[in-house]
Amino acid sequence: MTQRLHLVFGGELIDPQGTQFRDTDNIHIVGIFPNYQTAYDAWKAEAQRTVDSAHTRYFIAHLHRLRDEEAAASPTEELGVKG
Repeated sequence: MTQRLHLVFGGELIDPQGTQFRDTDNIHIVGIFPNYQTAYDAWKAEAQRTVDSAHTRYFIAHLHRLRDEEAAASPTEELGVKG
């Protein structure tokens, strides 16, 4: 079975209609989850906990979509260095 990791994170936004964080040093990393359902459950709990803060939003990032494991990568690309 393929593992599909998801990151749940959030914080205070500059504009509640946007996605730009007010202070990236204070982004709340809820955690990395092994499937969408557990990520969704964590996201929902944080969203409900902060419902009174109009500028606070939480997101689910699909980590498994960030990288194609079948594509070859050099050791420096693995470190984020392009060459």
